[in-house]
Amino acid sequence: MADVNRTNGGANLLALRSHNTALVLDLLRGAGADGISRLELAERTGLTPQAVSKITARLREEGLAVEAGHRASTGGKRRTVLRLVPGAGHAVGVHLDRDALRTGLVDLAGTVVAERCAALDLGAGAEAVVTVVAGEVEALAKGVRGGGGAGAAGADTRSSAGTPELPAESLPALLGVGVALPGPLDHTRGVLHRVTGFPEWDGFPLRDALARRLGVPVVVDKDTNAAALGLAVAGERGSFAYLHLGTGLGAGLVIDGAVHRGARTGAGEFGHQVVQLDGPPCGCGDRGCVEALCLAAVARGDLAEAARVLGIAAGNLVALLDIDLVLLGGRTVATAPDAFLRGVAAVLDERARRAGEQPVPVRAAPGEVADGAAQLVLGPLFGRADA
Repeated sequence: MADVNRTNGGANLLALRSHNTALVLDLLRGAGADGISRLELAERTGLTPQAVSKITARLREEGLAVEAGHRASTGGKRRTVLRLVPGAGHAVGVHLDRDALRTGLVDLAGTVVAERCAALDLGAGAEAVVTVVAGEVEALAKGVRGGGGAGAAGADTRSSAGTPELPAESLPALLGVGVALPGPLDHTRGVLHRVTGFPEWDGFPLRDALARRLGVPVVVDKDTNAAALGLAVAGERGSFAYLHLGTGLGAGLVIDGAVHRGARTGAGEFGHQVVQLDGPPCGCGDRGCVEALCLAAVARGDLAEAARVLGIAAGNLVALLDIDLVLLGGRTVATAPDAFLRGVAAVLDERARRAGEQPVPVRAAPGEVADGAAQLVLGPLFGRADA
C-alpha cells in the first residue's frame, strides 16, 4: 500500500494543522494571486509579526507559499507580499450517486483541475463500487500527471476494472479523497447506514475500505453536507439550506456559517418529511414523503407540481430554522432550473406575504457535489472543516 504521506513531497502538508497556521493559509488563499504581506497577516490574525514570520517561513519551506513581489512604498520599506501556491496540494472529490460517479481533482485554491464521469450501479455491491471509485481516482491523478489536462481527463469516462493500489509518484501531492453520497451515514466513522433504496450498504465501513485501497486519507459525508460545505467555503455566508434534487432529495444545512450535521449526522433528511399522510409509499418506509411526491411528479413530466411540492417543503424548513437563503441544486433541478426556481420562490413568497415578512431568496447553487467533497479534505487545512 502506498504511503503517500511519507514519499510525496507535498503530502506532508497534513502535519500543518495548527490553528495559527490555518488562519494564515486561509488568508493567503483569500488574497489570491495579488498576495498579502506579513504585516497584513499579523494585523488580520492578531498574531505577532515574529509568529507570522515563523509560520510563513515554514510554509515557504513546504512549498505552500512563495514571494509575489512588493507593495508600493508609502514612505517606509517596501513590503514583500506572499501568495499561496495552489498546485502544492490537491484533493479528489467523489460524488457517488445511485447510478453515476463524478470525480474531480481540486487544487488548494479550490479550482477544479480535472474531472471524470462514469456510470455506476450503487447496488452492485460494496467491493465492486470501491473498485470503480479507486480506479477513477487513480485515472484522474495519472491523467493530470501525464499531461492529459482537464479536457482529456474529463472526456474519459471509463472505469478501471482492476484493484489498483496507487503508486505515490502517480499522485500530484494528493492530500486525500472526500467521498459524498446519499445518506444516512455516520460521518465521524465513515460508516454507511441504510441508504434509501440500498439497505445492503448498512454498516459498510466505506472510509476505511477506500483508505486501505488508495493509501491516502479518506473522508465520507452525505452529498448534501459536502455540497453545503463547498458553497460556504466559496463565499456563501450566514444561514442557508442547499436542497439537492437528483435521484433523491436531501438538504445540506449551514447555520451561522457552519455545516449542521446533527449528533448522528442525521440532519438534512429533508426528503423524508411527510407532507401527505395517505400519500404514495417512499423507499424509506413512510408514505407521502416529499421525495416520493417530487420524484413522482418529475417522472410524469409535471415539473410545476414537483417545484410546488419542493416549495412547500422548503417553506417548512424556512419557518423552522429562519434561514437567510435557499439554494437549489442536483441534476433534476439542472434540467429545468427556471421552472424549479419560479415554483419554489412562488410558494415562499406567498408564505412570506401572509406573514407580513420579506421572502427568503431562492437561487441556483453553483458547482458540483464533487467539488464540495474535495473540501471535506481541504477544509481542515484552512481551518474550515465546517466552513
